[in-house]
Amino acid sequence: MDIGPSGAQRRHRVLVVEDDPMMAEVIASYLNHAGMLVAVAADGVMALDGFQAFNPDLVILDRMLPRLDGTHVCRKLREQSSVPIILVTALGEQDDRIHGLELGADDYVTKPFSPRELVLRAQALLRRSAGSTPQPQPAPQTRQVQDLVMDLTTRQVTKAGKPLRFTGRERDLLDFFFDHPGETFRKDELMQRVWQWKVGDSSMISVYVRRLREKIETDPANPTIINTIWGVGYRFGPAS
Repeated sequence: MDIGPSGAQRRHRVLVVEDDPMMAEVIASYLNHAGMLVAVAADGVMALDGFQAFNPDLVILDRMLPRLDGTHVCRKLREQSSVPIILVTALGEQDDRIHGLELGADDYVTKPFSPRELVLRAQALLRRSAGSTPQPQPAPQTRQVQDLVMDLTTRQVTKAGKPLRFTGRERDLLDFFFDHPGETFRKDELMQRVWQWKVGDSSMISVYVRRLREKIETDPANPTIINTIWGVGYRFGPAS
Protein backbone atom coordinates (compact mmCIF):
# COMPACT_ATOMS: atom_id res chain seq x y z
CA MET A 1 0.00 0.00 0.00
CA ASP A 2 1.27 3.41 -1.04
CA ILE A 3 0.26 6.23 1.31
CA GLY A 4 0.73 9.85 0.28
CA PRO A 5 2.30 12.62 2.36
CA SER A 6 0.85 13.16 5.81
CA GLY A 7 0.13 16.88 5.68
CA ALA A 8 -2.75 18.86 7.14
CA GLN A 9 -5.14 16.96 9.35
CA ARG A 10 -8.24 18.27 7.55
CA ARG A 11 -7.34 16.71 4.19
CA HIS A 12 -9.88 14.16 3.03
CA ARG A 13 -8.50 10.62 2.92
CA VAL A 14 -9.28 8.59 -0.21
CA LEU A 15 -8.56 4.89 -0.72
CA VAL A 16 -8.06 4.07 -4.42
CA VAL A 17 -8.43 0.36 -5.22
CA GLU A 18 -6.99 -0.24 -8.68
CA ASP A 19 -4.72 -3.04 -9.97
CA ASP A 20 -3.41 -1.10 -13.00
CA PRO A 21 -0.36 0.81 -11.64
CA MET A 22 -0.51 3.51 -14.33
CA MET A 23 -4.23 4.11 -13.83
CA ALA A 24 -3.79 4.18 -10.05
CA GLU A 25 -0.97 6.72 -10.39
CA VAL A 26 -3.09 9.00 -12.60
CA ILE A 27 -6.07 8.89 -10.23
CA ALA A 28 -3.89 9.47 -7.18
CA SER A 29 -2.15 12.39 -8.88
CA TYR A 30 -5.44 14.14 -9.67
CA LEU A 31 -6.80 13.54 -6.17
CA ASN A 32 -3.60 14.79 -4.57
CA HIS A 33 -3.71 17.89 -6.75
CA ALA A 34 -7.28 18.47 -5.46
CA GLY A 35 -5.92 18.46 -1.90
CA MET A 36 -6.77 14.91 -0.85
CA LEU A 37 -4.57 12.38 0.96
CA VAL A 38 -4.45 9.16 -1.06
CA ALA A 39 -3.69 5.50 -0.37
CA VAL A 40 -3.60 2.91 -3.16
CA ALA A 41 -4.47 -0.79 -2.87
CA ALA A 42 -3.69 -3.11 -5.79
CA ASP A 43 -6.18 -5.91 -5.05
CA GLY A 44 -9.29 -6.70 -3.04
CA VAL A 45 -7.53 -8.22 -0.05
CA MET A 46 -5.22 -5.20 0.25
CA ALA A 47 -8.29 -2.98 -0.02
CA LEU A 48 -9.93 -4.49 3.06
CA ASP A 49 -6.68 -4.35 5.03
CA GLY A 50 -6.02 -0.80 3.86
CA PHE A 51 -9.50 0.33 4.80
CA GLN A 52 -8.85 -0.60 8.42
CA ALA A 53 -5.38 0.95 8.46
CA PHE A 54 -6.10 4.13 6.49
CA ASN A 55 -9.66 4.88 7.70
CA PRO A 56 -10.62 6.72 4.48
CA ASP A 57 -13.40 9.26 3.99
CA LEU A 58 -14.07 7.87 0.49
CA VAL A 59 -13.27 4.70 -1.48
CA ILE A 60 -12.78 4.58 -5.26
CA LEU A 61 -13.18 0.90 -6.10
CA ASP A 62 -12.46 -0.87 -9.39
CA ARG A 63 -14.95 -3.62 -10.28
CA MET A 64 -12.37 -6.10 -11.63
CA LEU A 65 -9.63 -6.92 -9.10
CA PRO A 66 -7.20 -9.76 -8.37
CA ARG A 67 -7.70 -12.05 -5.36
CA LEU A 68 -11.04 -10.54 -4.33
CA ASP A 69 -13.53 -9.01 -6.74
CA GLY A 70 -14.60 -5.39 -6.32
CA THR A 71 -18.25 -6.26 -5.71
CA HIS A 72 -17.21 -8.52 -2.82
CA VAL A 73 -15.05 -5.73 -1.41
CA CYS A 74 -18.00 -3.34 -1.71
CA ARG A 75 -20.25 -5.74 0.20
CA LYS A 76 -17.67 -6.23 2.96
CA LEU A 77 -17.08 -2.47 3.33
CA ARG A 78 -20.78 -1.73 3.47
CA GLU A 79 -21.25 -4.29 6.25
CA GLN A 80 -18.96 -2.26 8.50
CA SER A 81 -19.21 1.34 7.30
CA SER A 82 -21.33 3.92 5.46
CA VAL A 83 -18.24 5.55 3.89
CA PRO A 84 -19.01 6.80 0.34
CA ILE A 85 -17.96 4.36 -2.40
CA ILE A 86 -17.47 5.12 -6.10
CA LEU A 87 -17.47 1.95 -8.21
CA VAL A 88 -15.39 1.96 -11.40
CA THR A 89 -16.78 -0.38 -14.09
CA ALA A 90 -16.05 -1.27 -17.69
CA LEU A 91 -18.05 0.52 -20.38
CA GLY A 92 -21.40 -1.15 -21.12
CA GLU A 93 -21.51 -3.44 -18.09
CA GLN A 94 -24.90 -2.15 -16.95
CA ASP A 95 -25.68 -5.24 -14.89
CA ASP A 96 -22.40 -4.82 -12.99
CA ARG A 97 -23.19 -1.16 -12.30
CA ILE A 98 -26.67 -1.94 -11.00
CA HIS A 99 -25.32 -4.84 -8.94
CA GLY A 100 -22.71 -2.53 -7.42
CA LEU A 101 -25.37 0.00 -6.44
CA GLU A 102 -27.46 -2.76 -4.90
CA LEU A 103 -24.45 -3.78 -2.81
CA GLY A 104 -24.13 -0.26 -1.44
CA ALA A 105 -21.98 1.81 -3.82
CA ASP A 106 -22.97 5.49 -3.86
CA ASP A 107 -21.90 6.28 -7.42
CA TYR A 108 -20.15 4.76 -10.43
CA VAL A 109 -18.00 5.80 -13.36
CA THR A 110 -17.38 3.80 -16.51
CA LYS A 111 -14.05 3.24 -18.23
CA PRO A 112 -12.69 5.12 -20.05
CA PHE A 113 -13.40 8.12 -17.84
CA SER A 114 -12.06 11.60 -17.25
CA PRO A 115 -9.92 11.79 -14.08
CA ARG A 116 -11.22 15.33 -13.61
CA GLU A 117 -14.83 14.05 -13.63
CA LEU A 118 -13.87 11.41 -11.08
CA VAL A 119 -12.42 14.11 -8.80
CA LEU A 120 -15.62 16.17 -9.11
CA ARG A 121 -17.75 13.16 -8.21
CA ALA A 122 -15.48 12.43 -5.25
CA GLN A 123 -15.71 16.02 -4.04
CA ALA A 124 -19.50 15.97 -4.32
CA LEU A 125 -19.78 12.80 -2.21
CA LEU A 126 -17.33 14.16 0.37
CA ARG A 127 -19.30 17.40 0.68
CA ARG A 128 -22.53 15.49 1.29
CA SER A 129 -20.82 13.23 3.81
CA ALA A 130 -19.33 16.18 5.70
CA GLY A 131 -22.63 18.04 5.61
CA SER A 132 -24.43 15.21 7.42
CA THR A 133 -22.71 15.97 10.76
CA PRO A 134 -25.48 16.52 13.35
CA GLN A 135 -25.91 19.96 14.92
CA PRO A 136 -27.65 19.38 18.29
CA GLN A 137 -30.42 21.79 19.38
CA PRO A 138 -32.35 21.87 22.65
CA ALA A 139 -35.86 21.22 21.30
CA PRO A 140 -35.83 18.93 18.27
CA GLN A 141 -38.81 18.59 15.98
CA THR A 142 -39.67 15.39 14.20
CA ARG A 143 -41.44 14.03 11.14
CA GLN A 144 -42.95 10.58 11.26
CA VAL A 145 -44.34 8.02 8.82
CA GLN A 146 -45.63 4.98 10.69
CA ASP A 147 -42.80 3.93 13.05
CA LEU A 148 -40.14 5.74 10.98
CA VAL A 149 -39.11 9.01 12.63
CA MET A 150 -36.71 11.74 11.52
CA ASP A 151 -35.36 14.24 14.03
CA LEU A 152 -35.34 17.45 11.99
CA THR A 153 -32.57 18.94 14.13
CA THR A 154 -30.00 16.14 13.95
CA ARG A 155 -31.50 14.43 10.83
CA GLN A 156 -31.18 11.13 12.72
CA VAL A 157 -33.68 8.51 11.51
CA THR A 158 -35.03 5.79 13.75
CA LYS A 159 -37.40 2.88 13.19
CA ALA A 160 -39.32 1.74 16.25
CA GLY A 161 -36.83 3.74 18.28
CA LYS A 162 -33.77 2.06 16.74
CA PRO A 163 -31.26 4.31 14.89
CA LEU A 164 -30.68 3.49 11.23
CA ARG A 165 -27.58 4.04 9.09
CA PHE A 166 -27.61 5.03 5.42
CA THR A 167 -25.12 5.66 2.62
CA GLY A 168 -24.85 9.14 1.15
CA ARG A 169 -27.12 8.51 -1.85
CA GLU A 170 -29.66 6.66 0.27
CA ARG A 171 -29.71 9.56 2.70
CA ASP A 172 -30.16 12.13 -0.06
CA LEU A 173 -33.24 10.31 -1.34
CA LEU A 174 -34.70 9.65 2.11
CA ASP A 175 -34.25 13.30 3.12
CA PHE A 176 -36.09 14.36 -0.02
CA PHE A 177 -38.93 11.93 0.70
CA PHE A 178 -39.26 13.19 4.27
CA ASP A 179 -39.39 16.76 2.95
CA HIS A 180 -42.17 15.83 0.50
CA PRO A 181 -44.48 13.36 2.28
CA GLY A 182 -47.55 12.23 0.39
CA GLU A 183 -46.32 13.55 -2.98
CA THR A 184 -45.79 11.32 -6.00
CA PHE A 185 -42.67 11.69 -8.15
CA ARG A 186 -41.53 10.10 -11.41
CA LYS A 187 -38.07 8.53 -11.49
CA ASP A 188 -36.69 11.25 -13.76
CA GLU A 189 -38.10 13.91 -11.41
CA LEU A 190 -36.31 12.30 -8.46
CA MET A 191 -33.02 12.17 -10.37
CA GLN A 192 -33.24 15.87 -11.19
CA ARG A 193 -34.61 17.18 -7.89
CA VAL A 194 -32.52 15.04 -5.54
CA TRP A 195 -29.17 15.09 -7.39
CA GLN A 196 -29.71 17.67 -10.18
CA TRP A 197 -29.10 14.99 -12.82
CA LYS A 198 -30.83 15.99 -16.05
CA VAL A 199 -29.69 12.80 -17.79
CA GLY A 200 -28.88 9.35 -16.47
CA ASP A 201 -30.10 5.81 -15.99
CA SER A 202 -33.46 5.96 -14.17
CA SER A 203 -32.99 2.36 -13.02
CA MET A 204 -30.62 3.81 -10.41
CA ILE A 205 -33.67 5.23 -8.61
CA SER A 206 -35.18 1.75 -8.41
CA VAL A 207 -31.96 0.47 -6.86
CA TYR A 208 -31.85 3.20 -4.20
CA VAL A 209 -35.56 2.74 -3.41
CA ARG A 210 -34.98 -1.00 -3.01
CA ARG A 211 -32.05 -0.36 -0.69
CA LEU A 212 -34.07 2.09 1.41
CA ARG A 213 -36.98 -0.33 1.66
CA GLU A 214 -34.65 -3.02 3.00
CA LYS A 215 -33.80 -0.67 5.88
CA ILE A 216 -37.04 1.18 6.65
CA GLU A 217 -39.87 -1.20 5.74
CA THR A 218 -41.13 -3.85 8.13
CA ASP A 219 -41.68 -6.11 5.11
CA PRO A 220 -39.62 -4.85 2.13
CA ALA A 221 -41.51 -7.20 -0.22
CA ASN A 222 -44.77 -5.46 0.71
CA PRO A 223 -43.77 -1.83 1.29
CA THR A 224 -46.11 0.60 3.02
CA ILE A 225 -43.76 3.58 3.53
CA ILE A 226 -42.28 4.06 0.06
CA ASN A 227 -45.23 3.21 -2.14
CA THR A 228 -44.99 2.34 -5.83
CA ILE A 229 -47.57 4.22 -7.87
CA TRP A 230 -47.78 2.03 -10.95
CA GLY A 231 -47.17 3.82 -14.21
CA VAL A 232 -46.09 6.99 -12.38
CA GLY A 233 -43.34 6.60 -9.77
CA TYR A 234 -43.03 6.61 -5.98
CA ARG A 235 -44.84 8.19 -3.03
CA PHE A 236 -43.51 8.46 0.52
CA GLY A 237 -46.29 7.72 3.01
CA PRO A 238 -50.03 8.19 2.47
CA ALA A 239 -51.31 10.55 -0.20
CA SER A 240 -51.48 14.18 0.88
